[in-house]
Amino acid sequence: MNTSRLAPLRPQHLVILGGTGFVGTQLLPRLVAHGHRISVLSRNREQHRALAVLPGVTVHSADVYDRGVLLAHLRGADAAINLVGILNETGSARFRKAHVDLTATLVAACREAGVRRLHQMSSLRAGEGKSMYLITRGEAERVVRASGLQWTIYRPSVIFGRGDGLVSRFAALLRQLPVLPLARPHSKLAPVAVENVCAAIAQCVASPASIAQTYELYGPELLELIRIVRMICAAAGLRRLILPLPDTLGYLQARIGELLPGKPISVDNFKSLALDSIGQSDGLAALGIAPQRFSARLPELLHPQHGHAALLDAARRVSGLAPADRPRLAP
Repeated sequence: MNTSRLAPLRPQHLVILGGTGFVGTQLLPRLVAHGHRISVLSRNREQHRALAVLPGVTVHSADVYDRGVLLAHLRGADAAINLVGILNETGSARFRKAHVDLTATLVAACREAGVRRLHQMSSLRAGEGKSMYLITRGEAERVVRASGLQWTIYRPSVIFGRGDGLVSRFAALLRQLPVLPLARPHSKLAPVAVENVCAAIAQCVASPASIAQTYELYGPELLELIRIVRMICAAAGLRRLILPLPDTLGYLQARIGELLPGKPISVDNFKSLALDSIGQSDGLAALGIAPQRFSARLPELLHPQHGHAALLDAARRVSGLAPADRPRLAP
């Protein structure tokens, strides 16, 4: 069903978890343009002052794993959007805590606060394979479906866009290394633009027809990982040897990668790539959203406008905000 043809709901008060991340910071201007009032919960609001320059957006310092804290922020809200997710475990950031425990806590807080609507970020192939990332994403989905809330689940393939973890990461590695060994080179991906993912979420926020729906969000190009890396290399104007690894050496690379700063690859990443990140049901088409092609966007992504300046530009495009306007932080 094309929900874009249905009458939208009134502007809402939205509480967003994970709103300071890659998807969240690009989703906020779109939601603001729709007239929504937004509370962003962050571990440290001072690190994300630029977000509050958007009209109707307030940034709160909050421990999202604390049910009482969530309850206080959810009272009076119309919906919650959970964008929290991690690709690797580091320190206290664990897959089960970030995906399953947090989702269960959020569901309980929503029910107690009387918030009936929940938007949940997940992943293509959630619940499949041996990767704890995918396993816990699947467990979180089951929590949401059994919650009794009016839920919508989003299952994107690998997401690309300015400041992403795909183009940016591989471009950095290619600039540093004359030879790039590549694990799981033939894993298939259908990269989806962050703008398309954000358009899908914003549209579903505005449409009750998306309740109890799961949307697989993926792009129109089915590409092997090695093809993606070669495309990035060529678009960056680099001449590098990209060396496909057999699984035995790829696993060894992943073990070593876990010990390196920034974890360029982990064993769990290696396990995730055992499954092709491709979908079976085109969620973008169902929502009437035209998908962007990875190949067409790649040159632009290698020369991004970084950081706060990009967000401020988005804010001004949405609202005509003057440069002197100051962000608002919650007390």
